[in-house]
Amino acid sequence: MTFAWYGHLKNLRESPLWVAIGISWAIAFLEYCLQVPANRMGAEYFSLPQLKIIQEVITLLVFVGFSFWYMKVPLKLDFLWAGICLMGAVYFVFRSA
Repeated sequence: MTFAWYGHLKNLRESPLWVAIGISWAIAFLEYCLQVPANRMGAEYFSLPQLKIIQEVITLLVFVGFSFWYMKVPLKLDFLWAGICLMGAVYFVFRSA
């Protein structure tokens, strides 16, 4: 979803908005085709809040990498603080498991 949401800011800036929307929807559709079955399989082992926290942690990791390597955004200490907050969320959601 990261590329679908933000990739057009680099690659399709000069394209009409409808082109960016269409390409982003196509990318998002492919990702959802993977995400929905993954959630169904994961729901056999994890609670709904646990699945959401896992998704958020993965999303942040992917976003930091995407921002740094693809979009050339410099790394900031704030990324570390956000990661630490998510580690706290992981702890609280999984501690009662």
